[in-house]
Amino acid sequence: MKVTYYGQSSFHLEMNGKHLVFDPFISPNELAANINVDDIKANYILLSHGHGDHVADAEQIAKNNNASIISNFEIVSWFQGKGLNGHPMNHGGKWKFDFGTVKYVYATHSSVLPDGTNGGNPGGFVVWDSNTCFYFAGDTALTMDMKLIPLTCPKLDFAILPIGDNFTMGFDDAAIAAGFIECDTIIGCHYDTFGYIKIDHDAAKKAFAAKGKKLLLPAIGEAVEV
Repeated sequence: MKVTYYGQSSFHLEMNGKHLVFDPFISPNELAANINVDDIKANYILLSHGHGDHVADAEQIAKNNNASIISNFEIVSWFQGKGLNGHPMNHGGKWKFDFGTVKYVYATHSSVLPDGTNGGNPGGFVVWDSNTCFYFAGDTALTMDMKLIPLTCPKLDFAILPIGDNFTMGFDDAAIAAGFIECDTIIGCHYDTFGYIKIDHDAAKKAFAAKGKKLLLPAIGEAVEV
């Protein structure tokens, strides 16, 4: 599967002919100046929580593509109030879409929408079909709840984990998380965008390698095969 990184925690991938976009924060990100939001294809936009660095471009991308928002009840309701389509979820629930199954899983963080509206409880997504299963953690600390993923979902082929520290788990905790979720291939996110979350790339890769895991850190705009 090809996964394209748009910076911060934003990704695009195609599954069963449908375009999925996660947490689009692109146009306000100076590091992603080479990405044209209007060129992004999306049938579904999956939002882990309401912070601006995860939802900034969701409305524009959704309007450009007539895409549906998948998130918690509060966030989907907020976007539906703007005239957009959406499918609300909450922790522990799953739904079979036309591209595959999505399970909304626990994340520990905070959440408020850009206008101050309550963003509900943050979460992550495990997404699978008959061929592939992956986990998009959103913003989270290391939690014991991650150990539930291998018990309740198909085996993960890869996972997207935050590694920037300060606002989320850092790469040392994320390497532990990779063990909890029993996944060997990790794509890092939520790092380098701001001064608070700049990391040492070599040190991050070594932390994962020490636990027998591979950390991928694609450049913004780069697509990786996983």
